[in-house]
Amino acid sequence: MAMTMTLREYYEDAKSKGKKEYNRFKARGKSGHLSSLDGLLKDVDIVGTVSLGNYEIPLHKVVGTYYHARRMLFSKSFLPLESDTSEFGLKWIEVCRAHLEEGIRDSIKVYEYLNFYYVMEGNKRVSVLKYFDAVTVQAEIIRLIPKFDPDDEDIVNYYAFLEFFDVTKLVSIWLSKPRRFKRLLSYLEEYAPADILPENKYIHFQKYVYHPFRTIYLEAGGEALPMTTGDAFLLYAKLYKIPDYLDEQQIRAIMPSLIKELTNYGEEEEELDIVTNADDMEKATIFDALTSFIAPKKIKVGFVYARNTQSSGWTYSHDLGKNYVEEVFKDQITTGVIDNVPEDDSAYEVIKSFAEDGNYDVIFTTSEVFRKATLKCAIELPKVKFFSCSGNRPYVHMSNYFGRTYEPRFLAGIIAGAMTTSNLIGYTATDASPEVISSINAFAIGAKLVNPKAEVLVAWTGEWNNPKKSTNISEKLIEMGADMISNKNLIVPREVTWDYGVYAMLCDINPETKLPNNYLAAPIWKWGKFYEKMISSMLNGTYQRMLASTNQSQRIINFWWGLDVGVIDLYAAEELIPRDTVKLLKLMKEMIMSEQYHPFIGPVYDNNGQLQIEKDVIPTPEEIMSMEWFADNVKIIVQ
Repeated sequence: MAMTMTLREYYEDAKSKGKKEYNRFKARGKSGHLSSLDGLLKDVDIVGTVSLGNYEIPLHKVVGTYYHARRMLFSKSFLPLESDTSEFGLKWIEVCRAHLEEGIRDSIKVYEYLNFYYVMEGNKRVSVLKYFDAVTVQAEIIRLIPKFDPDDEDIVNYYAFLEFFDVTKLVSIWLSKPRRFKRLLSYLEEYAPADILPENKYIHFQKYVYHPFRTIYLEAGGEALPMTTGDAFLLYAKLYKIPDYLDEQQIRAIMPSLIKELTNYGEEEEELDIVTNADDMEKATIFDALTSFIAPKKIKVGFVYARNTQSSGWTYSHDLGKNYVEEVFKDQITTGVIDNVPEDDSAYEVIKSFAEDGNYDVIFTTSEVFRKATLKCAIELPKVKFFSCSGNRPYVHMSNYFGRTYEPRFLAGIIAGAMTTSNLIGYTATDASPEVISSINAFAIGAKLVNPKAEVLVAWTGEWNNPKKSTNISEKLIEMGADMISNKNLIVPREVTWDYGVYAMLCDINPETKLPNNYLAAPIWKWGKFYEKMISSMLNGTYQRMLASTNQSQRIINFWWGLDVGVIDLYAAEELIPRDTVKLLKLMKEMIMSEQYHPFIGPVYDNNGQLQIEKDVIPTPEEIMSMEWFADNVKIIVQ
């Protein structure tokens, strides 16, 4: 605000705005005066008072005065209410003069309570600075620490902030949930800007990364979102890591897409649609059909593979799906493939170049390890529709697709439970993600269904694809007495893998050699079914309508199909399995497909004896996709 008015005119303008604000609150039956801290603390147990010294604090966090009597002089946002001829008015005008001619240099004194500031000395300085839209002010801070209350979300979150502050000494960054402070701190622990001493890196981060991000974020309309700037920055940091210096040109280019993504961002609170059947994909309208007949669409489809079809059964299964849709759609689509894409941060550049150079309409990235790279590409290339093959949350710019792996795992567990003689079944798994845990639990429940004495021994590889480590773990489980092994490593004859793209199997163990003997069963993927339905919906327009929402935000969709859709199935070597077990398998499969039975129908207890699923209750898809407990007959092996 340029100095184009007299000092008194500035005061009159500030007072006029203050009166209008005061009257707006009064008309709603609320107090129009400034908040005071002494009133807020009447029923609060303060357990600590800490003098922090001088800090530059954001003015938007200065929300009140300490003394009740002072609050009557100001409107809610610190605008003056007194006459210009009053002692208060004259002093305000003098502070205004000092600000315009010299700048306000003296620190104010504030109490900090729950990350908001209440002024002890310097109310008029704050009033003038807020009137002139200043961003920060120097303040001497005294922190008031309330007693910890685990039932008070604000206090729990504040204590998470205190832990963050103890490490960083940053006061201007606020996040809305405790775990977000921990996540940002983990990013900052790895942050090591060049030529900056470790003890100075947090101040460097705030000045050259966070504050520029905040400016651009608010300019783009971020203030309207129901989150803090810190919450928004977390998504950026998750995708791009924290740079030494923020590339403001890059941020301005991607910020509209980030804002769109952030509109629906909120971890478990976002509006997420889990599509468990394919009904909506089939519903093309007459208009869609006519449009397709008159002007048939053609789309270019890209597939991104980790490893190649010769070395990876997982990749091969997706390639079978690609071949299938090429046969189904013929000249309606063209396809392209890139394989052996690096399974690290460099995947982003490879996938982005593939998308841009190939001018694709849609790209399917077929490995969980590409999730972050896929989302970055989707944000930066909004004209391309990206799908990530993973069981985790989707985003506005990127849908997820996966299968309900727990269904065939449940059936495989029935085989293992029926055929074990030692009642010990080995199971190797990558890591304890919810998708993996739900599969382990379903397998264990299937085994227990036919054999109450069956116990599932689980050991972790910690890696997505390490055949040697997987084999070594299997050998350890065999030494512990397991006579059945469910393992990712293809350590048996591979004939069936070339038909289905098998990447995991259930084997029995040869009692003499202590090695896997027969290939009994395996979950199998029929990705062609998924790709067919998805590409068909894009060609006829139903997919675009699925994304539409009744409000301004776009639907976020996680495609999670199972046995009933045909995307996932179980291969079983029926000649090696007892006849009655084969009959039971077929019956249970039909019942799951027709929704007459669910593998997780309660009661289900965890391995600590706690009831996790009540009797006759079927958990929701969200509950299955966030599973963090293990069934009561699962034993985790410490390696």
